[in-house]
Amino acid sequence: MRNKSMQMWPLHVGLTVVSVAILSSFVMLKKEKPVFYIIGDSTVRNGDGTGKNQQWGWGSMIADYFDTAKISVRNHAIGGRSSRTFITEGRWDRIMATLKKGDYVIMQFGHNDGGALDDTARARGTIRGIGEESKEIYNPITKKQEVVYTYGWYMRKYIRDTKAKGAIAIVCSPIPRNDWKDGKVSRSSDSYSKWAEQVAKEGGAFFIDLNSLVASKYEEMGTEKVNTFFPVDHTHTNLDGAMLNAEIVMHAIGEIKPGKLKKYLSKQ
Repeated sequence: MRNKSMQMWPLHVGLTVVSVAILSSFVMLKKEKPVFYIIGDSTVRNGDGTGKNQQWGWGSMIADYFDTAKISVRNHAIGGRSSRTFITEGRWDRIMATLKKGDYVIMQFGHNDGGALDDTARARGTIRGIGEESKEIYNPITKKQEVVYTYGWYMRKYIRDTKAKGAIAIVCSPIPRNDWKDGKVSRSSDSYSKWAEQVAKEGGAFFIDLNSLVASKYEEMGTEKVNTFFPVDHTHTNLDGAMLNAEIVMHAIGEIKPGKLKKYLSKQ
């Protein structure tokens, strides 16, 4: 009887250890924070995100609005990219490798999509519109044949891939440039802003009309003040301009229904 008890004791201990390990793994999994991913071009994150050349993107300001003890903020936006090249360079695949249920992806593309499909400097353009058109080209940068699609095709892919992972997609129309006509800021309401809204609605993603919201705010402030936001060119904002745009983005996020993101905000 004594020998039998001695044989059973290690088994009991082993089961306890396994149970603790399983419970610990469950707790660690349960405590894993959601991630708020940001993707886009230089107006979202300029350079290395440290404000070199007085140029900042609004995505670099976003983390300050979140309680990062509850949610992680990762700004993967990078200058010079279009909705096409962010994918073809493998950047989206790297996000997809870690994207999980309960995460968020906020996206803003369009500023660089209007270029030529196969120019020798960047080769980053997309076909205008949201249709299913495609064109095979020789890419002089990669030195390979490539099938290029519409802006809407690439944006739909971001939305579809995000939702397939159980994550939440938020589409932004591109911020306006510092272009004015008759006291009004030029909008892309007949092109990229419209197309961004169309694909967001079509794909069941949230939509922030950042182009219109920022343009209206600029008009309220006037050209003299807004000009101070653009010390280098008419596209890239300085720190003050980026902070203003981030504030507009975050206010719009706070208005999203249902308001699940509100619990992660530290300020509004």
